[in-house]
Amino acid sequence: MVIDSHEHIMFPVKMQLDKMDAAGVDKTVLFCTAPHPEIAGTLKELEEEMAALNKILAGANSKEDNIRRLKKNISEVVEAVREYPERFLGFGSVPLGMGLEETEEWIDAQITSNSLYGIGEFTPGNEQQIMQLDTVFQALMATKIYPVWVHTFHPVTMDGIKLLMALCEKYPGIPVIFGHLGGSNWMEVIKFAKGHGNVYLDLSAAFASIATKMALAELPERCLYSSDAPYGEPYLYRQLIEFVSPDKRTTEMALGEIRGNMLTRRFAFPLYRTNGEKL
Repeated sequence: MVIDSHEHIMFPVKMQLDKMDAAGVDKTVLFCTAPHPEIAGTLKELEEEMAALNKILAGANSKEDNIRRLKKNISEVVEAVREYPERFLGFGSVPLGMGLEETEEWIDAQITSNSLYGIGEFTPGNEQQIMQLDTVFQALMATKIYPVWVHTFHPVTMDGIKLLMALCEKYPGIPVIFGHLGGSNWMEVIKFAKGHGNVYLDLSAAFASIATKMALAELPERCLYSSDAPYGEPYLYRQLIEFVSPDKRTTEMALGEIRGNMLTRRFAFPLYRTNGEKL
């Protein structure tokens, strides 16, 4: 089973299914999104779509606006998963800046009740937002352990990545996916992942093909094939993995064997007790 572990929901959904079929992808993990670049035909139209994301990153939206937006975005993912359960799994967003009890209630109501498989994408616009993830991690320890997907390319800096690394060490029972392999800081991220079993490497939008090659060579069992569609093409990212992978076995693991074997156990991650011990 080939699994694209990171795509944003696209409209119409048939466009997404067509891209999956062209790439030979059996199943995709869908993420929420505010902008829809797939509808843009010109640079101006793309800039208009991305303005919504830039506003979020700048923290210009109110807490109430963010909550309304995220509920709508989650409902879009849930609807697609329910319509095509054989093709999609879903991750759901969690607002930053809420208190612990409110965050726990959100996870129960929006993630668990909707049978979603993980939390994210978090795209921190600054280091303060990364530190706010601590509340989310606390809430997971108190409710249910889900993998957490965090964007680690621009605008996240190495200082921000270090804060995320500290959270991984503080909460060893929570699987954390470093989205886009840390961007230009990919060497540091790979080295950190090798020493921390709860860290996984998302291979979409990597800084360079050599970053993907090194991740597959150093840590094949925790590399995740993903395209970040509609920003990336599932077909091309699959080709990249197949081209730079050191061997067939590594390719099979990255393309979805690990996750495929564990789908019945809530995505491709080992389960942990709340004290960090593997079950």
